[in-house]
Amino acid sequence: MQNESTSSPAEDSQTGDSLIGEEYEVEVGPVAHGGHCIARTSEGQVLFVRHTLPGEKVIARITDGDKDSRFLRADAVTIIEPSKDRVEAPCPYAGPGKCGGCDWQHAKPGAQRRLKGEVIAEQLQRLAGLTPEEAGWDGTVMPAEGDKLPKGEVPAWRTRVQYAIDEDGRGSARKHRSHDVEPIEHCMIAAPGVSELGIEKRDWTGMASVEAITATGSNDRQVILTPKPGARLPLVELDKPVSVLRVDERDGGIHRVHGRGFVRERADDRTYRVGSGGFWQVHPQAANTLVRAVMQGLLPRKNDMALDLYCGVGLFAGAIGQRIGEKGAVLGIESGKRAVEDARHNLQDLDRVRIEHGKVDQILPRTGITECDLIVLDPPRAGAGKQTVKHLAGLGARRIAYVACDPAALARDLAYFREGGYKVRTLRAFDLFPMTSHVECVAILEPAQKGL
Repeated sequence: MQNESTSSPAEDSQTGDSLIGEEYEVEVGPVAHGGHCIARTSEGQVLFVRHTLPGEKVIARITDGDKDSRFLRADAVTIIEPSKDRVEAPCPYAGPGKCGGCDWQHAKPGAQRRLKGEVIAEQLQRLAGLTPEEAGWDGTVMPAEGDKLPKGEVPAWRTRVQYAIDEDGRGSARKHRSHDVEPIEHCMIAAPGVSELGIEKRDWTGMASVEAITATGSNDRQVILTPKPGARLPLVELDKPVSVLRVDERDGGIHRVHGRGFVRERADDRTYRVGSGGFWQVHPQAANTLVRAVMQGLLPRKNDMALDLYCGVGLFAGAIGQRIGEKGAVLGIESGKRAVEDARHNLQDLDRVRIEHGKVDQILPRTGITECDLIVLDPPRAGAGKQTVKHLAGLGARRIAYVACDPAALARDLAYFREGGYKVRTLRAFDLFPMTSHVECVAILEPAQKGL
């Protein structure tokens, strides 16, 4: 399984004497954005420590950095004084030097959500100058439906898993911030439809990676093969019927080998075609959870004009399009060519929905749109950015729904929206990535002064 975890601290070049392998006894401070906690060495250098929890006393072993680094990265290799929120990691591949796919296997589920809430609150305060109360947020991170399980059980939620392939052809996980691999026999957070394929049990010699996808709205399954240069594709015989696609080593495009080139997903009583490994929310409950939150926040009316930016295969455009009547209209903008094709297919029954292909910051100014009623944006992890937010704030929308997978990017963009005359009405947070540091937020904005 590929490690998707990202870290907020900037990369730090090493110029002094390496400290990798050095160990320090430290008192662990607060959680930080990126799946680690903050501590300091006896010399005062900042440590970003994984596999620990706030308030613990641990032995931290340096994994990255030197004496001149602004900060060091470390793993907690010995727990001297554990937190009451600590549990033994259910997964045998979680821990220092092992799989990097999960960040919080060693924390109780409720503690994981509290930590994510603390990260959101810190980012809102630091980057947007907002308290939870000012953001209309009660401070909680809600679990997805079905994810509250007995102690020791792990939600099997991940409907897409990318396996790195080791030198022996075995499906493996990436170690944290590394190209090194950890062979695994089973990923505990993989959805049943992925696990049933038995990727870990077969020989993938010649492949660089194998991605397994299971749809939640149908029985569709896919594997996407990335061959090593010059390697031939294997004959894929898995434990369940599956479509096979391959990544072209020349242009990076994804091509169908056999079976369907897409999977069928289901949300808000609509079926969505998602082709060639295109984007769809990874948690089985995520699409419906986010559509409900967005629709409850926007409250679409008949005849509304709406924008769906970074619209993917049309999830929110479809939801709005069904609620605005025959005289309303929705314009979706998406940069992925295949996603645009899928969105147009998925929404072909909604005559008043149009999808444009291109980057939001380039296409939106060309549309000539000077005002609209509603906006939903679900930007990539980097956020929408100052110029796009400035443009959106000038359209006078009654409500704006911002769907965010990164609280730092959300907070930065909320600050830009405030400059443009918008305030946060409500914010909700959802734990759609259990065991990892990732969290999904939905912020609803409205003009700070009525009549804007």
